Amino acid sequence: MQTKQPTARALAREAVHASILAAARARLTEEGPSQLALRAVARDVGMVSSAVYRYFASRDDLLTALLVLDYDELGAAVEAADAAVDRADVAGRWAVTCRAIRTWAVAHPGDFALLYGSPVPGYVAPPSTIEPASRTTHVLIQVVADAWADGRRGARPAPASPPDGLPSAIGDAVAYMRERGVAPDLPDELVLRILMAWTTVFGVVSFELFGHTVGAVSDGAVYFDHVVARLADDLGITARRP
Repeated sequence: MQTKQPTARALAREAVHASILAAARARLTEEGPSQLALRAVARDVGMVSSAVYRYFASRDDLLTALLVLDYDELGAAVEAADAAVDRADVAGRWAVTCRAIRTWAVAHPGDFALLYGSPVPGYVAPPSTIEPASRTTHVLIQVVADAWADGRRGARPAPASPPDGLPSAIGDAVAYMRERGVAPDLPDELVLRILMAWTTVFGVVSFELFGHTVGAVSDGAVYFDHVVARLADDLGITARRP
């Protein structure tokens, strides 16, 4: 059966929708997420503000569309980086996937600020953003899980005197992984190390983009790669240094 082609009107609407999102992304970089306003975006695309409301009912709807777009774009970049490396090369996969996060963030600082910066006052992200937001995290978890399953034992032995309450402290992460079927059998110690690595990767990128490493780090890319290599070592993905 022949696929029905979109009408000229539908194509025109898609084009306007895309131009609004592009203008909004530009404003994210120039002004930051908290300053995003539909009226300003309307001016940027040459529309009256009332016309923009036919595409996005409110600023929050626009923010949600941007979140989904950005999370999906970042997730796709990380997934593509992972797919380009041999499945058995878990160390290489870890390095390129983490590097893909930084590469995308440096190219889209305003979008990264929307995803991982300060919350926008008055805005609460709806459930529709959860799946797109999970794409990048799932790739990182899977790389570690593959290393564990491949016999490299992705976690070092638990500390001799672990702090009390680890299962309850990371219970949400463990429950999420089991409910979603994302490496559900990893031990708590390894889940803890994944959480540490995940927050460190995004924390290092955030510090770089928001200027907190000025005067301390002279080459952000090289520093990031060293951090990623040490995280891999902690996760058991690379050979331990003596």
